[in-house]
Amino acid sequence: MDTYLEFASNHMILVTALMFSFFLLIFTELRRKAGGITSIEPQAAVSLINADAVVIDLRSAEAFARGHIVNAKNIPFDELEANREKLAKMQAKSILAVCDAGVTSGRAVNSLRKSGMESVYGLKGGIAAWTQANLPLVTGKKTKGKK
Repeated sequence: MDTYLEFASNHMILVTALMFSFFLLIFTELRRKAGGITSIEPQAAVSLINADAVVIDLRSAEAFARGHIVNAKNIPFDELEANREKLAKMQAKSILAVCDAGVTSGRAVNSLRKSGMESVYGLKGGIAAWTQANLPLVTGKKTKGKK
């Protein structure tokens, strides 16, 4: 024990930096846990989608047409507020928000959670992470076939 105290008194700057790093780590983790999980990895997103989650693609219609997740609904981020009632009807299911890189979906998730929706998640890394994980995309607009 005396050697620890001697080390601490001889290396005050190192000990102070260690204590600061430790408390910063604890603070960051507590803050993250208090906010809840807001973004999930592509593999976890697949599980969520398989459990009947609704996928909301926040990208433009052009980007959506270039490639999107199967059964995704295109609601651009700019039109999110106008479609609040439509999203409220989906509140019984989990909602997965998707954008290009995960930044816009994070803002959308925070906005939707503030409005009272609980099970809303963002795709961490967005469509870029989805394609990097070699997961499928549907290209073009789906149209109903003639019978």
